[in-house]
Amino acid sequence: MTDSDLNQTSKPATQWERDLLSRLVLATLTEQRRARRWRVFFKALLFIYLFALLLFALPHKIGESALSVGRHTALVELDGVIAADSEANADNIIDGLQAAFDDKGTAGVILRINSPGGSPVQAGQINDAIRKLRAEHPKTPLYAVVMDVCASGGYYVAVAADKIFADKASMVGSIGVLMDGFGFVDAMNKVGVERRLYTAGAHKGLLDPFSPSKAVDVKYAQGMLDNIHAQFISAVKQGRGSRLKNDPDLFSGLIWTGEQGLALGLIDGLGSSDYVARELIGEKEIVDFTPHMDFYQRLSQRFGTAMANGLAHALFTGPQLR
Repeated sequence: MTDSDLNQTSKPATQWERDLLSRLVLATLTEQRRARRWRVFFKALLFIYLFALLLFALPHKIGESALSVGRHTALVELDGVIAADSEANADNIIDGLQAAFDDKGTAGVILRINSPGGSPVQAGQINDAIRKLRAEHPKTPLYAVVMDVCASGGYYVAVAADKIFADKASMVGSIGVLMDGFGFVDAMNKVGVERRLYTAGAHKGLLDPFSPSKAVDVKYAQGMLDNIHAQFISAVKQGRGSRLKNDPDLFSGLIWTGEQGLALGLIDGLGSSDYVARELIGEKEIVDFTPHMDFYQRLSQRFGTAMANGLAHALFTGPQLR
């Protein structure tokens, strides 16, 4: 076989190899492009997820106020038990009210309340803040609007408003203070459990649920409750003034319907938020300034604080306006 024959024989094999190599290279490039597109897709998806999570996790301190245009009625919701670890805590509510009053488009503010009460400290702080804001913005009225219930600490907050409105079936009042707990002394005796309590200070074990009740401790606790009750009554009288009727049960802790509360001077009229915005403030557009707890705060409250608070309340609670 000559050299010419060998060259002719190798040509098809060389072409075949080249075709195969080209196909392999093309397939590799195609696979790389496909993998690159998927990487870009998943990166974009991860970015969108993280961005959405960030928006959800960040606290919304001023509700929808950033979207407000023109004159409007500002709304702040106080919903639930008033406590430091709840969404209805003093810092949140005060932040919302501050933002509502500071907004240049606010014609008036509605504090919509649906609360059985709670901490006298938190309620008192909100009451003080409302009075301060009203003094700083004398031309911007603030109205409290009651939903289902505005009792005890909730009413403590409401009396700082210019006027209070409720539904005829709303529950209002309950101007009183309580402190509750349990005593386990007899149960411990029955099962043979010995209580060992060591204190420095004669009254450090005040109202300990595992020790026998002492008359001197009960008297002291009652004095504290009476003092807080007097503060509550003073705030109600300061806020309501001559509108209050002279009724011996007014500060007894009783609760009344909105209709009864109107007759007693506890509220100023029957009406909803829409009614107040439209008829009193004159701006039917309502912009929500209610602050909300962020994702991590809600998670902590649900799985951590809630259990701790449940145990604490089972044993003893401090003074409560509820």
